[in-house]
Amino acid sequence: MEKQAFIIDSKTSISIPENASAAVQHGVRMFSDDMERVFQSRPAVVSAEEADIIIALQDETAAAPLHEEGFALKFKEKGNKRIMQITGADELGVIYGLLYISRTYLGIDPFWYWADLEITQLQKVNIPSREYYSEPAAVKYRGWFVNDEVCLIGWDPQYPPTRETWIVVFETLLRCGGNMVIPGTDLPKKGVHQTTAAEMGLWVSHHHAEPLGAQMFLRAYPDKKPSYQEHPELFEKLWTEAIKKQQHDKVLWVLSFRGQGDKPFWDDDPSYDTPQKRGGMISKVVRRQYDLINQYVDNPVCCLALYGEISELYQQGVLDLPENVIKVWADNGYGKMVSRRHGNINERIPSLPAKEDQGKHGIYYHVTFHDLQASNHLTMFPSTIEFMKGELEQVLERRADDYWLINSGNIRMHLYHLDFIAEMWQKGGISPEKHLRRFVQRMFSAQQQEIESLYRAYPQHSISYGAKEDEKAGEEYYHHPARLITAHMVQGKGEQAEEKLYWLAEESSFTAQVQQYADSCREGNHRWKKFREKAETVMKALPAGEQQRFYDLFYLQLVLHDSGSAGAALLAEIWKAVRQEDYPLAFVFANKAMYIYQEGQLALKQSEHGKWLDFYRADWLTNIKATIYSLDVLRKYLRTFGDSPDYFLWYKEFLMEESEKHIYLENTQREPLSDSTLAERLEAVFKKQGRLART
Repeated sequence: MEKQAFIIDSKTSISIPENASAAVQHGVRMFSDDMERVFQSRPAVVSAEEADIIIALQDETAAAPLHEEGFALKFKEKGNKRIMQITGADELGVIYGLLYISRTYLGIDPFWYWADLEITQLQKVNIPSREYYSEPAAVKYRGWFVNDEVCLIGWDPQYPPTRETWIVVFETLLRCGGNMVIPGTDLPKKGVHQTTAAEMGLWVSHHHAEPLGAQMFLRAYPDKKPSYQEHPELFEKLWTEAIKKQQHDKVLWVLSFRGQGDKPFWDDDPSYDTPQKRGGMISKVVRRQYDLINQYVDNPVCCLALYGEISELYQQGVLDLPENVIKVWADNGYGKMVSRRHGNINERIPSLPAKEDQGKHGIYYHVTFHDLQASNHLTMFPSTIEFMKGELEQVLERRADDYWLINSGNIRMHLYHLDFIAEMWQKGGISPEKHLRRFVQRMFSAQQQEIESLYRAYPQHSISYGAKEDEKAGEEYYHHPARLITAHMVQGKGEQAEEKLYWLAEESSFTAQVQQYADSCREGNHRWKKFREKAETVMKALPAGEQQRFYDLFYLQLVLHDSGSAGAALLAEIWKAVRQEDYPLAFVFANKAMYIYQEGQLALKQSEHGKWLDFYRADWLTNIKATIYSLDVLRKYLRTFGDSPDYFLWYKEFLMEESEKHIYLENTQREPLSDSTLAERLEAVFKKQGRLART
């Protein structure tokens, strides 16, 4: 066996191409890091005549050229030793070749860093000495939009995040076979995110709200109206500056025209009041952006984000676009290829190219989402993997395989789904069952069948907030509507229906809205609580070193669902007590809900061990802290009804000994109890009285 195998060990040496690009050097650095993890020694870099592994770029005159981004492994005898040559068609081909060796033979998992996987240390590794040629990926441009990345921002003590943070993200993407990235959302232009991505060989693309990667108009010109009609020269100045800055990088130029703050531009300019006017302006702007790029870049690759209102205008036939532009369609944030909901408007217009629609097409797809309503940000995709597979297969059937941009969020919470899509974009189709089995085996050494069952069952416990198959709630469902409801109570709006909740409950009264929302949370909590108990049993049966991993990757999310749904369910009890003017009881329920929500915040802290210190510090989107604050405000507000002005009356009425009530002196009144202490003591009394039986 060993005579016919190529052996890698601590003494293996490598050679790299002369004048290697920064991207190739990053690839060699990643491979050398992996060698050190496995063999406790980095490979010596020597000349090609002396090396055991020769890293090379394909000769331009090669008789049988490799496919773009492809690589080949070849072996030959030289003297008394065997040589392996890794040849890449281009710099990404070299990187993928090196990372193929790392994953296949050194055992370096693409998500080893994010899952805290231990690297097995070895004395040597045998590689079969047979030629190997990579297969082209099913999707041409494939990668992540590191969007809603607040955890990465909070994790890094510096803002914007430093090079070290971005390298970890981009390395993982390369290990998943990705070649494209939008590195962050609306980060300061002084940040290193984009230059680091380009340096590592990735194609860089742009947020649809920041066409061409240009600075937002109102940041550059805060005193000007953001109207292209009024200030075309200022818009074009920003676009030209962005093009010049990036003209030597690998860029997927995103053409678009939306308003400031990622909204329709006509929100700022209501004179555009018909589809024809709106489509005409977007067509004019996009054509101008396209022409500007062509002034500085030869054969640019351009995309148009058919996001939100632009998708609708395209399908209405009022857009005139340049040829060869990749049209990028978007899901609704919940994995369904239909238009996303705008506030209370949910038209669900199909968001896929028509079968007869020629040209290049791609998608922007959400594994994680943030919409201030019911999305999943800190928790996994709430629908089944089979549902996701069906949507992506439909995408491929419609030939939308030129560009797959996946919203990866903060990565750590979404490994399972990011891994699944990475296999999809590489192979074009996979078995969810086989993928799950492989994924679990990579992550855990024991309880594998039980953990597979838990992953399969996870979406079955998601709350359905609507009748459609994709209308499944992530953890934001327990927070954004809950804060609207608490604010409504404090603002004294009474039975006036909350307009911002019409997407969830188009009822005529606030009471009906609260009850519908709380009922769905209560029913969901019944499922999540039992599921959490089942998962906890599995977690305790794992080896000690793997229990924390299971907590981080899976169990933590169940705590967020369990505590969030339990806290939200109590809002109906609070409002019922308020309507009955039973303010002490409403106060107790508000306090109880607040402390239930705090369990989710504590669970995040428990996942901030070791290198993950402060990872959830910047939970500003789901924002559990804000929900707790809202309930704290609510309980203080409720205490003013009957316990003020001295904040002693409820103590006297419910807690003071009956005999004491008639003899205590006002001038020796006790110190008022804190909100928490008062609520806890009142809760004990009300439990004895049977007033809390339902909870």
